[in-house]
Amino acid sequence: MTSPKLHGLGWSRFFAAQLDPDDAGLVAVRIAAVHRSRLMAETGTGQIRLDPPAHASTMDFAVGDWVLIEPGAESVLRRLERRTLLRRRTEGGHRQLIAANVDSLFIVTSCNEDFNLARLERYLALANEAGIDAVIVLTKIDQADDAGSYLVQAKALQRDLGVVLLNAKAPEAVDRLSPWCGPGQTVAIVGSSGVGKSTLVNNLADKAPAEMQLTRSIREGDAKGRHTTTSRSLHTIAGGACLIDTPGMRTLHVSDVGAGLDVLFAEITELAPKCRFSDCTHAHEPGCAVQAAVAAGALSAVRLDRWRKLRDENRANTPVQSGPRRNKAQGTRRGRR
Repeated sequence: MTSPKLHGLGWSRFFAAQLDPDDAGLVAVRIAAVHRSRLMAETGTGQIRLDPPAHASTMDFAVGDWVLIEPGAESVLRRLERRTLLRRRTEGGHRQLIAANVDSLFIVTSCNEDFNLARLERYLALANEAGIDAVIVLTKIDQADDAGSYLVQAKALQRDLGVVLLNAKAPEAVDRLSPWCGPGQTVAIVGSSGVGKSTLVNNLADKAPAEMQLTRSIREGDAKGRHTTTSRSLHTIAGGACLIDTPGMRTLHVSDVGAGLDVLFAEITELAPKCRFSDCTHAHEPGCAVQAAVAAGALSAVRLDRWRKLRDENRANTPVQSGPRRNKAQGTRRGRR
């Protein structure tokens, strides 16, 4: 069923436990790219083209999924249960699968005008909700006057958050990220265009020049870049890990991330039970422990405002479950904006 090369692609006991006697003779492969009409899968010795099962769409699959096929066949028989799934809801309300079976998420931003705390919090909420270890990677430190200030701000976003400063072009960047890139590990990389994601992927993958992803310069006026990566794809990288590269995201809406927000804003979550009222909004109620912390200087008012904005957006965008088993979506909550 499996080979040592598949273990290098992230195969583990979690997936092996899902196999039953009827699967004997089948082959496990990992989805490396998802296109409109076809899937590409990594076998451990190369990539093959696959078709989705009957009555299924390629959009039902995510890069990083493990699937079973018959030897030499070109169709997926079954997708194995995912250990983790990174996903988001698009502006039109559709659910978009970003990456599956990811151990760590590199959230890449640069030490310039691209650095945005509110946007980083959105990425962190998604990672927290999926149960994925998030790491903020701060690039372009060679162009920053005070890269350390960006490090301090990023570390304050979440308790025990990993933050790494590096030059994406430098050889030592691989060593800086090696704790998350061991054999059998899977890392996904997200971030805005122009922050050095493709440069970092090229460095980590140690590709020959002809195989490297294209990189583009940023506009000097606002440090914005143009999309270089246009689709999600899985790559093997230095250290024996797999990396899932993703296109830059212009917008990132939050929905279905209530638990992720609780982790992100743990200092607020832990104060809430101490409020006088159980339904305290932390805005104007007497006996509010959160507002008391703001008044005492223990909690930033700006931080509280960002929590409130994300909480309201999450409530507005998260479908309300109803029906006898709460399994029928009936629109979305309309919270105050």
